Amino acid sequence: MPSSAINATSGYRPAVRERPRPPNPILAEAEQQWIFSEDELQQTPSIMDGMAPEEEKTLRRKGANFILQVGMMLKLPQTTLSTAAVFFNRFLMRRSLVAKNGYKPLHHYQVAATSLFLATKVEENCRKMKELVVACVRVALKDPNKLVDDQTKDFWRWRDTILYNEDVLLETICFDLSVEAPYKSMYDMLKYLGAEHNKRLRDASWAFLSDSCLTQLCLLFTSRTIAAASLYTGAKMCDVAFPDEDGKPWWEIQHVRLKDIRRACNLMADIYENVPAKDGSESIYVGLRTPEDEDPRFAKTRLRTSQTPLSPTASSVGMERGASDQSLKRRREDSIEKSTANGTSARENVISTQANVRDEKSRNGDTSKASKDEREVRNAKRAKMERNGVAENETKPPPPPPPPSANGTTKLEDEVSEEGEVEE
Repeated sequence: MPSSAINATSGYRPAVRERPRPPNPILAEAEQQWIFSEDELQQTPSIMDGMAPEEEKTLRRKGANFILQVGMMLKLPQTTLSTAAVFFNRFLMRRSLVAKNGYKPLHHYQVAATSLFLATKVEENCRKMKELVVACVRVALKDPNKLVDDQTKDFWRWRDTILYNEDVLLETICFDLSVEAPYKSMYDMLKYLGAEHNKRLRDASWAFLSDSCLTQLCLLFTSRTIAAASLYTGAKMCDVAFPDEDGKPWWEIQHVRLKDIRRACNLMADIYENVPAKDGSESIYVGLRTPEDEDPRFAKTRLRTSQTPLSPTASSVGMERGASDQSLKRRREDSIEKSTANGTSARENVISTQANVRDEKSRNGDTSKASKDEREVRNAKRAKMERNGVAENETKPPPPPPPPSANGTTKLEDEVSEEGEVEE
């Protein structure tokens, strides 16, 4: 039964690329309560209690770094670490780290450990409590090889702190555990644009998201905007442009504003530019900054329909691969056709060659047999002489002396001159 008939009878429908849907309004509204402005980030409870803004940013960065180090020691996926960083930053927007009125504040390492413990449950990547406590003790003491026994004071102090602060963390964030990691949104965008196999673009976007976990970007933008900003940054660094669809750029198809994308990239550029490279050279992220009000028609990552692609697009890689495969297949088919057309003559040449070889072997059969017998006799004589201790060269007769000349003298080779005359 042909495949077309099977598809017609089974109701088969070819896969169609579905446009991204707008965010769920209920989830979007719930996420908006955790989105703040830059001015509001300067009025956190810790800052209002007298802590310097730079010190508060430093404690946030140290807590997020603590989460990443413990997560790597426990081999947790990046999505779990991102969720823990979101819980940590949201907690500090409603609780202070400054002691006041006899209130003993939490340490930022304790809040980070509790956030990671809660994130492992939310993302269903649970670890044993003992493993988590041991990793926290080793990272806090900066000793990755420290032996931590479950009977020591450090172990029980960290264990009780994490279990007690879990309820405090849940009450502070109002039991809002619906966190969408930007990694999945970024990969969905890559798949929709046909660029999921571009390893350089994928790695650059992933690195942007991993670095954003150490910042307050999750408090300024939604996860979808952060994912689009990572893709925008990766495409800009890799010189990749995405074509328009129905006259709309790719960010509008993903329901994200270009102004928010550029603003997020500029905030990350502030951090990248202040961190020099390891060899002291200029940072590779210097060209990341883009004016927020720049004309979107001239965006570097956008390939309009009327434009000629000056840089490789996301789909050009797959098209080139398909074209090369087709040309290779065509060359293979041509070679098969040529070999089929010349098959008769080639087969006849092979048959005639084999017949000539057989005739030559039959003619030289007696000669080869005789030569084989002579070799056997010669080898037997040589072995017999070696057993008797007589060398092969001694059995040969000495060469005859040269004939005498007319005057009775013998001509020697060393007495012959260059002209061939005998010297007197």
